Amino acid sequence: MNTKASLNRDRRYVGIHNDLYGGMTALGGIIKDAWVFGLIPETETCEGWQLAQLQILHDKVAAEWDKYGLLVSQLPPELRERHERIHQQAVARARETDWVPGLDVDSDMADADNPVTRD
Repeated sequence: MNTKASLNRDRRYVGIHNDLYGGMTALGGIIKDAWVFGLIPETETCEGWQLAQLQILHDKVAAEWDKYGLLVSQLPPELRERHERIHQQAVARARETDWVPGLDVDSDMADADNPVTRD
């Protein structure tokens, strides 16, 4: 995760829509999954949240995923449909910002001698 993009100077989260590529970070993933499980409303961007608050949310999200063996395919239909909708919308927003899948998590892809470009 690129914490420089995700946190402001006060070490508070900038909010999913202000985060790198519209939240295509580890923190953004936690928030999207919290939306899926109904832990927070989809209108909650977590802007201004402290790291401790995000850790608590992470723990709640992890507990929910544990119920389903960490597999989308094991989610009940309602949650699976919500997961698909939320994540498809996030990918669409991220692509509008020139997001390249994997670039944010694979440092080898960002090698200056071998730049990654979008088609």
